[in-house]
Amino acid sequence: MAEKISDRQLRYMEFLHRETGSRHHTHEEDFRQYESIRVGDEEGAVRESRKILESGLLGHLSDDALRNAKYLFVACAALASRSAISAGLPAERAYNISDLYIQKMDLLADVGEVRDLQIQMMAHYAREVRELEKKEVYSRDVLRAMDFIYEHLHEQLTAERVADEVGLSRGYFCALFKREAGVGVAEYIQSRRIEAAKNMLRHSEIPYAEIAAILSFSSQSHFSRVFREKVGVTPREYRTKG
Repeated sequence: MAEKISDRQLRYMEFLHRETGSRHHTHEEDFRQYESIRVGDEEGAVRESRKILESGLLGHLSDDALRNAKYLFVACAALASRSAISAGLPAERAYNISDLYIQKMDLLADVGEVRDLQIQMMAHYAREVRELEKKEVYSRDVLRAMDFIYEHLHEQLTAERVADEVGLSRGYFCALFKREAGVGVAEYIQSRRIEAAKNMLRHSEIPYAEIAAILSFSSQSHFSRVFREKVGVTPREYRTKG
C-alpha cells in the first residue's frame, strides 16, 4: 500500500515555493479558461489556455518534462469535460472527447506538441458547447435519461426503467422525451444501439453474434434485421465497406 502524503511534505513544498518565488496559476486564471468552455467561447478558451501554458505557472508532477506535461494534460481534460457537461453537453460525448484526446496525447513525444493539443482540446470543448445553441435544447430530465441510456446500452432497457431513473412517471416521461427528442424512448434506445454497433463494426473485429449480445439484441438475426432497416446494409456489408 502506498504511503500517505504527510503534512510535513506539504509544508516543505510550500517552503520551496516561497524560497524560489514560484507558484501555481491562480484560481481566477484557472476559472477563466474553463468558464470560456461553459459559455462556448472558443477564442477565449484558446487565449486563456495559451496564457496559462506560456506563463510557466504550472504544477510540478514529475521531474520529466514530457511526463509532467502529459499529467497536466489529463488533469485539464477531466476539468474541461466537466465544464462542458455543466453547460449541457451530454456526459457520454464529453467523456468520449476526453478519451480520444488523451489517446492522441499519449502518442506524442514533444512537450510543445502536448501543449498544442491541449489548446486544441479546449477549443473543441468550447465549440461543442457553442454548437448546442444551434440544436434542440433538452431539459435536465431528458439529458439525464439520454446519459443513462448511453451508459446502459448493454442492458435491457425499457421506458419504465429510464423513467424510474430520472424520477418521473412513465407516462409523463415518455411524453416529455418524445416532445423534446422527436422520437419515442424505445426508438431512441434502438438508434443509440445501432450507432454503437456501427462503431464496433468499424473499429473492431468482434463477431456479429457477440456485438448483438453486447448490445442486448435478442439474437444475431434480430440485430442484423434491425441494422439493415436503419442503415440500409447488413452488418457484414457495413464492415466490409469500412
